[in-house]
Amino acid sequence: MKRTLSIFLLLVLLLSLFQPVKARAEGEGNIDNGGSGIGSGTSTDYWNPGDEGVRVTVIRVSDHAVVTTPIDLTNKHPTISVNFKKVCKISYTGGCALSPDTNAYGYINPSQPLPKIIGTSGGNANIDAIKSYFTDEQVIRSIANLTGMDFNVLTNGQYRLLLEPIAYITFGGIKYAMTATEAALFDRQLNGSLRSKMAALCHKNLPLAMFLETPDLGYPAWAGSTTTAASDADIISSLGLGIVRFNEAEPEPPKVTAADYEYRVNTEVITSVIVRGGQSDPDNPVTVRFTIGGQTYTVNGVYYPEGDSQLVWVRWRTPATPQLMTIHVSVSGGGSASQGAIIAKIVDLSGNDPPNPVADDRDDSFSAAAVPNKAQKTSASWGMWRPWWHSNWVWISTGKDTGYWADEGWWEFDWLSYSASLSAAMNIVPDAKDPTTTGKTMKSGYGINQTVTANVNTNQSSAVTDAQMAVTYFPEFRYETYWRLLERTQAGYSSKFEFKSNKYSTYKRRTHFTPIWFPDGSYTPYTWLIDCWTPAGMLSANLTDSVTIRGSLWDDWHIAPVKP
Repeated sequence: MKRTLSIFLLLVLLLSLFQPVKARAEGEGNIDNGGSGIGSGTSTDYWNPGDEGVRVTVIRVSDHAVVTTPIDLTNKHPTISVNFKKVCKISYTGGCALSPDTNAYGYINPSQPLPKIIGTSGGNANIDAIKSYFTDEQVIRSIANLTGMDFNVLTNGQYRLLLEPIAYITFGGIKYAMTATEAALFDRQLNGSLRSKMAALCHKNLPLAMFLETPDLGYPAWAGSTTTAASDADIISSLGLGIVRFNEAEPEPPKVTAADYEYRVNTEVITSVIVRGGQSDPDNPVTVRFTIGGQTYTVNGVYYPEGDSQLVWVRWRTPATPQLMTIHVSVSGGGSASQGAIIAKIVDLSGNDPPNPVADDRDDSFSAAAVPNKAQKTSASWGMWRPWWHSNWVWISTGKDTGYWADEGWWEFDWLSYSASLSAAMNIVPDAKDPTTTGKTMKSGYGINQTVTANVNTNQSSAVTDAQMAVTYFPEFRYETYWRLLERTQAGYSSKFEFKSNKYSTYKRRTHFTPIWFPDGSYTPYTWLIDCWTPAGMLSANLTDSVTIRGSLWDDWHIAPVKP
């Protein structure tokens, strides 16, 4: 059977590596330039060379938090009909949805013009010029001013500049502003029609204008092809970004990660790989096998078009004991997996319950700690390619007035989008055995009860687990050292968690005792809700709630002299 995929096969300029550098014009890169034209486009789908810009966002290194509103720098004065608001790549990969906006597009013309960012046949973009520009002190001072960051704070080593090339393109007769990540997300929404018309720009020139040579901010170094159009999945995960770092020392080497995944014991999880290479269709299908703990899980019918890829996953339960596991992945029928071996670290969070509180406890050196802000991801999206046969009946002549009809059609592919979201709430109240509580005001030394509710929504339930674990940390321990694993008292996509029965409670209640020495004011436990697994990673949520401490249980005691 013959098959074709309708796609622009245009050669384009390829920019080389954009490695993280320190904030002085002293960066040294690994350079490789080359390429050719980008094609002429059509009257409704085209891009004019030079219609470009760069989105700049300040990111905190410690937790990859977005600390400023992104700004778009450009030398042009573009008239844009549709943009996708000021959202950076980290926000998208954290679960933010693509949101078209027809309001006026905001941009800034820098006093020092940008160098050429996206290459064309009219001239190569110079990676040295790009690095020199964004590591120049005056440019960084200007970015600090435009983003509202103090220059000395921005460059103290605790922050990075995230750079994303932007293209101003006309698609379907409408002028858009989009980063490479937005183009890939948009293409997914359109089932590949953006790629079919503008692959040379949106899937090659734009995403390959900047990518990392060394891992940073959770993004990998790009080791894929630098001569072909990238898939939507690869663009979202790895392309269309550069990073400027501010260390006085040389850039730190990439950290070696001992495990690809960290799971909890006895937990239902999902492990994923990306499969690519050639085309997989019902005539030439791909099969993926995961070997986990001596058991093999087989995923048949993995399909994807030429030049693209497919996320493939397996759902399984972790063992009951902590250990380091190697998951072996094999692919048959053509194609290859992003990883042949996956290291999974299985951990046990139990055994760190707080000690027995007593009446004469003291902590004269106590000082309040900031409430933690662990990694949080409340939504995720992924998809599957669905092949379908495009018939093309052709008359095959075998002689005069003889012959037969043959179907010389080909496989086409539709993209089926799936998603999941996690919402949750936490509520703490004084224990009912507290005799003097008023609403959420209580005396120290008494107990609190806690309830966490979690709701998972998804359109592919077979690929999503419910939230399975909630861990609560307490202010008296500065949110470390001791914690409580909550018991799941209601399972499913609408789940409920509460404290386990406290062995130190006279009535074996589901309670946590506040320390008798805790000062008056807000008492705020923190809960990390985790282990809602999807093919695109784990969903999690940071939760807090408070009661007010006023006085101590000693205030409820009255000691009187013994009558004679």
